[in-house]
Amino acid sequence: MADHLAGMTLFGAKGGGSAIIEALLAILDLPYARRYLDWDSLHDPSGPLSKVNPACEIPTLLLQDGSVMTESAAITLWLGAERPESGLVPLVGTPEHPEFLRRLIWLVASVYPTFSYGDHPERWLKNEAAAQALRTATDKRREVMWQQFEAAITPAPWLLGDAMTALDIYMAVMTHWRPRRDWFEENCPKLFGIAKRVDTIPELKEVWERNFAP
Repeated sequence: MADHLAGMTLFGAKGGGSAIIEALLAILDLPYARRYLDWDSLHDPSGPLSKVNPACEIPTLLLQDGSVMTESAAITLWLGAERPESGLVPLVGTPEHPEFLRRLIWLVASVYPTFSYGDHPERWLKNEAAAQALRTATDKRREVMWQQFEAAITPAPWLLGDAMTALDIYMAVMTHWRPRRDWFEENCPKLFGIAKRVDTIPELKEVWERNFAP
C-alpha cells in the first residue's frame, strides 16, 4: 500500500455525503480515521472542522501530509486514480469513462445543489413563506431530475453496465435522502434496484449500519 494513502482522517456526519467516501474507502480497503460531527454544529465557524476546511463542508479528507481533499467528486476521482484496478472510476479510453464523468458531475453540480439550498432555505431567505417555497421548489426539481435520469438509463445490472462503479455508491447513499427510498421504489425502480443491490455488498455492511441504521 502506498504510504500516502495511510493515516487519512475523514470528517463527516452520519447519513451525509461523507457516507459516499466511507463506502469507497471500505471497497478499497484503505485504513482511515473517522471523525463524525453533529449536524447542528457542523457549520460552526469555530468548530473542529473549520480548522481543516473553513467552508465547514463534508466530506473533508485530511491526508497524512496535512493536505486536504474536499468535494466528493474530487475525492472519488482521486481515489480512482490512486487505485485504477478497482474499476470504481472507469479507465480513460474506455467507453464507460466519458459517461461516468458526465453522470458524476451531473450528480454533484445539478442534484446536490437542490439540497444545498433546499435543506436550510432560511439561510438564504429570511421570509418564512419564501423559504418554504424554496424548499418545495427544490424538492420538486430534484424529483423531476431523478425521473429524467431513470428514463435515460438501462442498468445491466449497474448504472454503466456489467461492472459496479462509484456512481452506484452515490445511488445507494443519495436514495436515502429526500424523497427517500419509498419514493424511488415507486417512481424510479431502476435506481431503487441499483441502490438495493449496493446495499448487499458485504464490505459495506458496517458503513450502512453507521450511517443509516434506524
